Amino acid sequence: MTTLTTPARSAGSDVGWWLADSWNMTRRELAHWARRPWQLTIGLTFPVMMLVMFAFFFGGGMRVTGGGDYKEFLVPGMLVLTMAFGLEGTMTALTQDLNTGVVDRFRSMPMAPSAVLVGRSVADMLESVVSLLIMVGAGLAIGWRWHGSLAAALAAVGLLLLLRFSMLWCGIWLGLIAGRPELVMAVQILVWPVSFSSAVFASPESMPSVLGVIAEWNPMSATATAVRDLFGNPGVGGASWAAEHAHLLAVAWPLALLAIAFPMAAARFRGLSH
Repeated sequence: MTTLTTPARSAGSDVGWWLADSWNMTRRELAHWARRPWQLTIGLTFPVMMLVMFAFFFGGGMRVTGGGDYKEFLVPGMLVLTMAFGLEGTMTALTQDLNTGVVDRFRSMPMAPSAVLVGRSVADMLESVVSLLIMVGAGLAIGWRWHGSLAAALAAVGLLLLLRFSMLWCGIWLGLIAGRPELVMAVQILVWPVSFSSAVFASPESMPSVLGVIAEWNPMSATATAVRDLFGNPGVGGASWAAEHAHLLAVAWPLALLAIAFPMAAARFRGLSH
């Protein structure tokens, strides 16, 4: 009589299965783009509309500390703000999957449970890259230019995507905590005060003292200042420690957010089955 046994999987094969499961979950998220193209289109064009509005409606009345063209000051800030947009889509999709039982279904299947969150994050990062390319094209169209080297420009893009990745996992964590799509709107509102109390639209030096200090230490301000410096755009300066070490903070802030949000999201996701 022959006994059937399941062959042992090596560490290498486990990694291969995990990668395959994560890619399948990524493909699932990408398939939603084809089914709901209008939702993707709105998400990609909204930052462009804001860029045009601030550049041409309000740009004439804005002054850059130290001088310079406001459009060249604005575009790097808008690139940073674009990295904060769309998190509600990730949170809403995650809470919908939780409430409709889709996540429970995936967890009951012979697949890596973490692939659900990994697939969601990879799809979101791909969308962020597309959005970043569109915003760079829009910036070039309205007259923005970068004046640094290609290596510096690529470093600026890397900082933007690092900020997005950290904010994405904050969104995943908050989505798991919220549990219901209707609660996501309350979290989404927080994006606006955090964004406007930063160096995205104006220099902290031009703000009232307390608000200026808050803006200087805002994680979005660090990335905005570092990106402006790498692109060779105006608006880089200030005598504060945060302004002088913007490059360091542009890496340290996202890593700190990741160190908090990633394990908390993973623990919350594991606890869903208990």
